[in-house]
Amino acid sequence: MSRHLAAMEALAAELGLECGPVDFEQVPESFMLEIAIYGLPVRMRHWSFGLRYLRQMTARHMGQSRIYEVMFPGAPCRAFLADSNTEAENALVGAHVLGHADFSRRNALLRGFTDPGGSGILERSAAHARLVERAALLHGQAAVDTVLDAALALEAQVDVHAGVPERDLLLFIARNAPELQDWERGILLAVREEVCYFHPVHACQIMNEGWACYWHARLLREAGFLAAPLYLEAIRVHSDIVRPCGDGRLALQLNPYHLGYALWDHIIERRGLAEARRICRDEDDFGFIRNYLDRDVAAQLQLFAYMQDRDGAAWLASRDLPALHEAILAPRYNYGAPSIRVAGVGAGGRLALAHDHDCDGRGLAQPQAERVLDYIARVWRRPVELHTVDQRGAALCLQASPQPDAVH
Repeated sequence: MSRHLAAMEALAAELGLECGPVDFEQVPESFMLEIAIYGLPVRMRHWSFGLRYLRQMTARHMGQSRIYEVMFPGAPCRAFLADSNTEAENALVGAHVLGHADFSRRNALLRGFTDPGGSGILERSAAHARLVERAALLHGQAAVDTVLDAALALEAQVDVHAGVPERDLLLFIARNAPELQDWERGILLAVREEVCYFHPVHACQIMNEGWACYWHARLLREAGFLAAPLYLEAIRVHSDIVRPCGDGRLALQLNPYHLGYALWDHIIERRGLAEARRICRDEDDFGFIRNYLDRDVAAQLQLFAYMQDRDGAAWLASRDLPALHEAILAPRYNYGAPSIRVAGVGAGGRLALAHDHDCDGRGLAQPQAERVLDYIARVWRRPVELHTVDQRGAALCLQASPQPDAVH
């Protein structure tokens, strides 16, 4: 743990950051990896997390991913730091966490989901894990996996405000599935609660990471208590974090740390810190990008929209500002998943779903869609159909029926 952490917290308070209490804990790097995979220190087990673990491990061994910290908003905020961090890395990481803590207390969306509900998410996720373990002992792991397969496949199909029930497939199925048992309903609702917790983190990722990067850079710059060698090493780590993907070459991936940091730096320079804090309070990534990514920043960062064919060949499509905005935001709509709604429940309990292909502009990957329909049919326990279009725009109806052993 950085011996300069207390001094960094005092400096943050002098600069007007409203961090509140932050509990820092140093943990093994293997535990950090598990937190990054599961999203929470303790979470219900499922085979899909194993696949994520393998992908993360591969990226880590190839030098493409390094996890310095994970922070959970709340009262207090909880921050986990990797015990493999150097002193300089922890000086930067501690400042970065304080930037996140300030953002979580200011941003209306993040505050609305973490105060007071999110403050206990770590405890509730542990309770969810125990719920799943008890269900596996009583009903068998295969039965539990059937429910979790459906729940986790529908993570993107949630309306966190429950304003339009037909668009919250996870909640609709939990409430209305014929013959669903209480323990199954409990697992579906537990997964939905965790999805709702993660929503503001996803919706504000560029803003949040950029704000934390701006403040860790500023705190390091104004931390006169840091020795010069330690400061220089910390700034080198900062440069690695906020560099564009591709090491300065034209790249097709977008680094949210790079974009967010550049945007906040531009806003604070042009509009002042008070206006930046108002933006921090009122916006999410969609408003942030559309309203504040201007031509100057786009030119500075050499941003462009591109097209890519099925063989992987890519070409520059546009540098037009609205096109850039939508290219950046498109993967963030609905977690990058197609938008699906409940169209109705027909005779015999047949569940009809509809793909809003005109609105979301996404096609369906048919094999994956058919697999998800199979997962849904196993918990709905009646036939399920999904209305969409094929690659030529012609009407297409995908169908799935429950397996005999899934009908109780």
